[in-house]
Amino acid sequence: MLLTLTTLLGAILIAVPLTRRLGFGSVLGYLLAGVLIGPSALGLITDVGQITAIAQLGVVMLLFLIGLELRPQRLWTMRKAVFLLGPAQLCLTAAALAALGHWAGLNWAAATVVGTGFALSSTATVLPMLAERDLLGTQAGRDSFAVLLFQDLAFVPLVALLPVLAETAVPDRLPWMQVVRGAGAIALILIGGRFLLRPSLRMIAGLRTPEIFTALALMIVVATALLCEEAGLSASLGAFLAGVLLSDSQYRHELRANIEPFEGLLLGFFFLSVGMAVDLRLAVANPAALVAGVAALLATKILLSAGPALAMGRSLRNAVRLGIALPQGSEFSFVLFTAAVVAGALPVEVSAFATLVVAASILTTPVLFAASETVLIPRLTRRPDPQFDRIDGADAPVVICGFGRVGQIVGRVLRLHRIPFTALDEDPEQVAVLRELGYQVYFGDPTRLDVLRAAGAARAKLLVIAVPDIEKTLRVADIAKAEFPDLRILARARNRFHVHLLMDREVDGIVRETFHSSLRLTELVLEELGVPHADAERALKLFAEHDERTLETSHAVYRDEKKRIQSAREAIRELETLFEADNPENRHAAE
Repeated sequence: MLLTLTTLLGAILIAVPLTRRLGFGSVLGYLLAGVLIGPSALGLITDVGQITAIAQLGVVMLLFLIGLELRPQRLWTMRKAVFLLGPAQLCLTAAALAALGHWAGLNWAAATVVGTGFALSSTATVLPMLAERDLLGTQAGRDSFAVLLFQDLAFVPLVALLPVLAETAVPDRLPWMQVVRGAGAIALILIGGRFLLRPSLRMIAGLRTPEIFTALALMIVVATALLCEEAGLSASLGAFLAGVLLSDSQYRHELRANIEPFEGLLLGFFFLSVGMAVDLRLAVANPAALVAGVAALLATKILLSAGPALAMGRSLRNAVRLGIALPQGSEFSFVLFTAAVVAGALPVEVSAFATLVVAASILTTPVLFAASETVLIPRLTRRPDPQFDRIDGADAPVVICGFGRVGQIVGRVLRLHRIPFTALDEDPEQVAVLRELGYQVYFGDPTRLDVLRAAGAARAKLLVIAVPDIEKTLRVADIAKAEFPDLRILARARNRFHVHLLMDREVDGIVRETFHSSLRLTELVLEELGVPHADAERALKLFAEHDERTLETSHAVYRDEKKRIQSAREAIRELETLFEADNPENRHAAE
């Protein structure tokens, strides 16, 4: 067992950093590592079933964490995507893939099972892939989750209907007992979550024993998954419901912190098991059929996932991103094919090949998605460069370059004092909003001399540089110094290095954007800790004066790293000496 665990962890440590560095994400690394150490390649691990049984917990925990983030109100707002986009994607894709399967030679029963299994998409693949690129909050991310959620809900009735497709075991009545068991399990989770889970969490949290709280969190996930599984439902559906029930509790963040480490590792083991399940011998024996099957699966699902999204009014970019996120088969496809073989609805050899196609599609998706994000999506989002505003006759005493968070505060205060100003900003949407509020803001690039001239920089008294980009700040300062020598310049600085660069240009006034807010926050911290207001105010004044002096004196050596570090060390020692001398007890003793 220890040798198996060492092999698994070693494969992860080699493959995952490599694929992430290449821009393909973690999922592909896990899958390739599984293929490499599995029975079809190096054969370092042969008991794939043992690992798969444990790794399924990773998918279950993933759904629990998703439920924790999905409050009931938010779930209600997603109802159209879940119950319109979800069914449209699943039904259209299943029908098209079933037709392709029948055209390829399968009878209608087997083709329907394969098409339905192929129509499902992998929650465990899609959500981490989107999360790595911070896309879960986008329209495509929300739609992907909605489709995957509907598929989870639909999985149970799909399995229940398998006997109907079997040629030898057609039931003469609906499986009412299975439906009742499923409904009972969901009701038990809902009632128990409302009346048992929260009191239990409150009691365990009161013990202030972290390991006991972790044990309870794991038990909630495992118990709800087991309850649904015993009732014939999807284990991940039970965990998801438990997460939703606890999503608005005060223990949500602590539950997430306790579950996440287990979820990440077990989900990695799940992908390893998928990779190990790939039968390379079957792939080598039927390479053309495998390539054709994977290509047909990917193309069909991309088209029939993006199509309904477009029909619902989604943008082309979001529809394409949705389609390219969902083209793979699912971890539930493996379960569906196995159940279909047991029910007599699918031949064993067809199930083996369909499983291989699903595994290959899961392997292919991260590469396809990474390529689309690099090449295709940027082209879909590229818009023609908008034309800058024409500025006629601007004659205000102040020109503000950059009208974002910093520039707006300057402009609002100037407006209160009835001091006119001309503002330039490169965000056309923000400019439109600000104009509606009555501000004289123009869409323009302040690094262009003609734009500065049109804004009245030659006649103004003061130029305020409030753009967030360091390089643009420096370019504006260079142009203004060279072309408008009588214009005084005040600039926003991002950090100490930025301050030194502005000092090189002899800018008249420099303000570090976080310095004064940090001092104010520190003052509040000291007061909350019981430091008298006068002492806190004195300490901060001493710190600010020393820091400003240090910033000015270090300007001479800021490009010499060794001298800069030495100067910083000396400044720290000097500040400590000053604070020691200014300590209230020492002051009183001196007096």
